[in-house]
Amino acid sequence: MRIVELILDEDQEIGIEAISVVENPAIEEDFIALKSQEFKLAEIDKEKRLLMGALLIPNKPIYRRNGEDEYYIYFSKDTVLKASQMYLMQGKQNNSTLEHQYEINGLSLVESWIVEDKVHDKSVKYGMDLPLGTWVGSVKVNNDEIWNEFVKTGKVKGFSIEGYFADKMERPKDKTLADFSSDHLLKEIDQEEAEYLFSHV
Repeated sequence: MRIVELILDEDQEIGIEAISVVENPAIEEDFIALKSQEFKLAEIDKEKRLLMGALLIPNKPIYRRNGEDEYYIYFSKDTVLKASQMYLMQGKQNNSTLEHQYEINGLSLVESWIVEDKVHDKSVKYGMDLPLGTWVGSVKVNNDEIWNEFVKTGKVKGFSIEGYFADKMERPKDKTLADFSSDHLLKEIDQEEAEYLFSHV
């Protein structure tokens, strides 16, 4: 089965348009709903209404099917880093959708970082075991309907990004994706990435 690397289009630099809260995240990582149990404001428990989770994991094969065509896509560490930076630089931290179908208000990315340390990263404190280079985020939910009807009921379990990426192998104008096998593609990524991909396919 083909393995396709997706990259940011250097000509357009559009990147990620929104963060979607979904029931079945493609990266297979659920978020953690953080609630405040220690702090009281005016003697009333206030929920933090924060969702923390992986937004994009590098070198993780993600299954895709287009009609009869089945393949895997993945993002390199460099693409994950660049995408995370562009998302904030372009001021899109308030862009959110539900299941990639409905635009929703009241969700904002309030924390964003790349995992650089498997021991001391903030995500470890909350029981996450994420690969180095993972883009992690905390989203504040100031939308009662989304929080009460979707988050608290478990109808949404994780994040899924949506945006515009180029197929690395379609970039050369004299080549098509069909000209490349997964073996050819894997020659373009380092040995560590190749071993990770094959161990998860």
